[in-house]
Amino acid sequence: MATMTAAQQRAQSKARYDAFVAACPSRKLLDRISDKWVTLILSALGSDGSHREGAGCAGQPRAMRYSELARLLAGVSQKMLTQTLRALERDGLVTRTVTPTVPVTVSYELTDLGLSLHLMLRGVKSWAETHMDEVLENRAAYDDRTA
Repeated sequence: MATMTAAQQRAQSKARYDAFVAACPSRKLLDRISDKWVTLILSALGSDGSHREGAGCAGQPRAMRYSELARLLAGVSQKMLTQTLRALERDGLVTRTVTPTVPVTVSYELTDLGLSLHLMLRGVKSWAETHMDEVLENRAAYDDRTA
């Protein structure tokens, strides 16, 4: 039996990931990254934080303090923001930096892996914003047909 290098073992393991298989670990990752708060957090960290109407997600990635994220993400609870940031940190998508000031300053920033995902999710967010009127019209038409 031939031995494999670590790189070959990783490549073989990677080739076996298939999200259509119920036990595939990529399903849990897809579940995580399809969450609206993940999309919005990655969008916020991947832009310069200037989210004026029509500005989209322009700008450069930058670190943001927890309080900045909380203000920017309307409707997110403290618990949900904390849980989501911890999960993103665990997955290696975000880094958390604690600065020993009074009070302590905590900031979050995208990793290279997180930035690569941000670039993809930015398109999904933009698509949703661009096509929302059409979706609302389709929902209304469907509701009228099925009522």
